[in-house]
Amino acid sequence: MSLLDDFTSLIYPRICMACGNSLYKHEKIICNYCLYHLPKTYFHLEKDNPVSQKFWGRVNIESAAAYYYFSKAGKVQHLIHQLKYNKQKEVGIFIGKLYGIELKNSVLFKNIDIIIPVPLHPKKQKIRGYNQSEMFAKGLSVSMDVDINTNILYRNISSETQTKKTRYKRWENVKEIFKIKDIKTLKDKHILLVDDVITTGATLEACANALLQIPGTKVSIAAMACTND
Repeated sequence: MSLLDDFTSLIYPRICMACGNSLYKHEKIICNYCLYHLPKTYFHLEKDNPVSQKFWGRVNIESAAAYYYFSKAGKVQHLIHQLKYNKQKEVGIFIGKLYGIELKNSVLFKNIDIIIPVPLHPKKQKIRGYNQSEMFAKGLSVSMDVDINTNILYRNISSETQTKKTRYKRWENVKEIFKIKDIKTLKDKHILLVDDVITTGATLEACANALLQIPGTKVSIAAMACTND
């Protein structure tokens, strides 16, 4: 099997999704060097962290955190680009498993009842083939031992891309596009709402506002990465 594996690796080289270097046999998705050096935030250990502060005065969030800092042309951006545009679904699942271990051991993320990824509009998901946030949620679900639901929260309008919009325009673009299918399922639940990257938080704010209309719900937030702005 070792010879077969070596031969296969010549045809389909296994590379680190962060730096592009070849992976050793014991490494998966991300090489050990990158795993050690990727810029972690450790926000899951701090209640009033910069991600939580993005939502102050906007929506009532229990806790909020992101695994990595996102910077343009950095390795984290490359990882997420591989996930979103190069069909590398395992990137999201792998990072979700890693972060799920840390969230499960965090006092701030205890007693999560259900994990819900920020939904894509069906048309956009059909084009991409999958929802990148759902891949991250799947990994979190495995490590945290919490069920994931991808049907309850949905987009009823296909919004424009958020990439080059201002904070206000981002909020205006998504403020009323999320709806709930099954209110009874989420009643009195602590929901972990997950996304890939947090910039202004407008999309997550819109999702949380929809979820918080349900009696007794609480919402916490987790993302793969966040920007510094």
